[in-house]
Amino acid sequence: MTMFDSSDSPSQSSNSAQNPLEFGADAAQPVAISALVRNVRDLLEHRFRLVWVTGEISNLTPARSGHWYFVLKDAAAQVRCVMFRNRNLYLEWAPKEGMQVEARALVTLYEARGEFQLNIEFMRQAGRGSLYEAFVRLRDKLQAEGLFDSAAKRAVPAYPQTIGVVTSPHAAALRDIVSTIRQRNPSIAIIVYPTMVQGERAAREIVAAIGRAAARKECDVLILARGGGGIEDLWCFNDEAIARAIRACPIPVIAGIGHETDFTIADFAADVRAPTPTGAAALASPSQRELLARLRDFVQRLSTRMRRQIERPMQALDYHQRSLSRPDKRIGEERVRVVQLVTRLRRSLRDTADRDHRALTVMARTLATLLPDLSSARTVTDHQLSRLRRAIEQSMHAKQVAVARLGTSLHHLDPMAVLARGYSITRDTAGKVITDPAHVAIGQCIDITLASGVIEANVLGTKP
Repeated sequence: MTMFDSSDSPSQSSNSAQNPLEFGADAAQPVAISALVRNVRDLLEHRFRLVWVTGEISNLTPARSGHWYFVLKDAAAQVRCVMFRNRNLYLEWAPKEGMQVEARALVTLYEARGEFQLNIEFMRQAGRGSLYEAFVRLRDKLQAEGLFDSAAKRAVPAYPQTIGVVTSPHAAALRDIVSTIRQRNPSIAIIVYPTMVQGERAAREIVAAIGRAAARKECDVLILARGGGGIEDLWCFNDEAIARAIRACPIPVIAGIGHETDFTIADFAADVRAPTPTGAAALASPSQRELLARLRDFVQRLSTRMRRQIERPMQALDYHQRSLSRPDKRIGEERVRVVQLVTRLRRSLRDTADRDHRALTVMARTLATLLPDLSSARTVTDHQLSRLRRAIEQSMHAKQVAVARLGTSLHHLDPMAVLARGYSITRDTAGKVITDPAHVAIGQCIDITLASGVIEANVLGTKP
């Protein structure tokens, strides 16, 4: 582990009461262990102040309190470290075992165990400075070209039948994606386009896998995924060729790379960015439960609409039923209908007689040309014609008698005819017919309809 001093050595005070190196040198006055440890701690903190160190993280242990305990080491040495919660909250990345880091630390001594340790104030991934500068340059270049414009982004299909996945076939990310899609919607097919997702060849293989998916046109949406890792592990996704392959792909692309705090060029180029591979799978696959809930809602709305459609004719039927409570109005309508039927019947009988007469005339002429004895044929024809006329006249007479009977029946049903025989119809002021003395009250105004007019009266009393 390499350590760099970030402050000048303090000058030795000429007024010091005692040289720190001579502390506890008097055998006649031995010092307590706690006093010795405290003196060494003060000496370290005043001598080194804040220093920048670089090393590899080992034995990383996040505590329930939020503090991080770990070891920083190199090939020759190691030292215990702590990064308190109020400091690690500001990190935008998660440290991992074996990660190379650069840290600004306070050199101190943990008094309870007398252990030399570093209190980490700030930490960054080693080499991040140059890599980040390269990342920013490429991001700004592609953004200036319009490669990341939201207007160019494609919408992810709401109901995909097939989802393609570009990732390592051995990665845990693939297992998470498949598991998530199977849980949310087992009917969706999954096609894996295997590729490396780390190393020098990874970028070329990822571009080739995206190209295969675009050429085959097998899937409705494409997931580009990799699990979490350090900046070096994810660096292949900051390749310009991958960004251009994503934008050239006719299939919508969802990027699920690393963790939520990890951003790559591929994330900016993708049509949709997900925080994790699992999140990408959730975005790509509609939940079967949600679809069923939507279907139930649609059925409910359809049922409501159908019920309203049924209520309208039911209301119309109710109206017609109420109209039947007026028999005089109904009888009048039926009377008009009977008159119309009688007129149609008379017209039909007349047309039938004329048609039969013409047919007989034609038949007679035909027979006259075919029979040798014209007079005999004429006699037969006249006889048949006379019989037919009598039959028609009898039929017409019978129909006229039936019509007359219908007219008589209709006349008897006419309320006005009934009134003409001395009867009357009693109604309340609302026009409702009164059929029972119990339906009126003393002093109530009533209308008595006679054949020639209406009498307005007040009820003086009722009798059973």
